[in-house]
Amino acid sequence: MKNLARLRSFIQDMTRLAERHGADEQRMLDEGDKLLRGLIAQDDWLPDEFAGPSPEGYRQYLLHCDPMERFSVVSFVWMPGQRTPIHDHTVWGLVGVMRGEETCEEYSKELKAASRHPVRRGQVDRVSPRIGDIHVVSNDGQEIAVSIHVYGANIGAVRRHTYDPASGSPRDFVSGYANATVPNLWDRSGKPRA
Repeated sequence: MKNLARLRSFIQDMTRLAERHGADEQRMLDEGDKLLRGLIAQDDWLPDEFAGPSPEGYRQYLLHCDPMERFSVVSFVWMPGQRTPIHDHTVWGLVGVMRGEETCEEYSKELKAASRHPVRRGQVDRVSPRIGDIHVVSNDGQEIAVSIHVYGANIGAVRRHTYDPASGSPRDFVSGYANATVPNLWDRSGKPRA
């Protein structure tokens, strides 16, 4: 049995943060970063069905969506060599690597390559339209990578864009999720509540 209490506690803390500071992007990024670092520091809570890779492409699994859609928590799973297209988010986001390593290639609004950096286990990367949110993420390593993402919306339902690398032309897309169910964080019937 996975330690879902860690995820439940993280979601409760993010909910309190969204209630107090949901309109303050910088505060959500700064305080959310600390919370996410705490969550990914332990690797005993993510259920196996939300960490399964696919040879067809990377997987995005919804773990939780706030009822008001102020934030969502998602696990991304990458086999070696898998990568996203150039894409944006249109909302703030935090990306915390829990297993393996990812590479982030950032682009300017004009789609010029701006920087490239690794995001290693335990590190958190940030995106937003204000600070830059156009990038490519890839797993250039030899092992499966798992990252936990927190976005300032129900990211699987947000209309976003991919970009043609040659022309820069945007194309609308809605990512959706690879799973039809989410972890049951609230059934504590196996343990009496104190």
